[in-house]
Amino acid sequence: MRPSVEKFDVAAKPPSPVDGVVPVDPPDAAFLALHGEREALERELTLAQQQQRFGTDDAEIAGAHRREASLLKDLDRVMTLIRAAEYRRQPGARRW
Repeated sequence: MRPSVEKFDVAAKPPSPVDGVVPVDPPDAAFLALHGEREALERELTLAQQQQRFGTDDAEIAGAHRREASLLKDLDRVMTLIRAAEYRRQPGARRW
């Protein structure tokens, strides 16, 4: 008698390396961490932009503007690191 095998619907919930379902080697983990950082920065950036747009207090709006400028610098840094990591993942990528 065979044990029952439950079908896993990959389309409904793809295996996530973050959940620990799929083993991840260190370069992939770093790459995924960069994308996680990018996502968090984008969310904070959206919040800062909404606070500027819909804020009622002038000090709050000015603070959101300063936070947006700082977040844009951080996002640019992370996107540069992601582009470099994507290049390194290509077959035949040069090492400088």
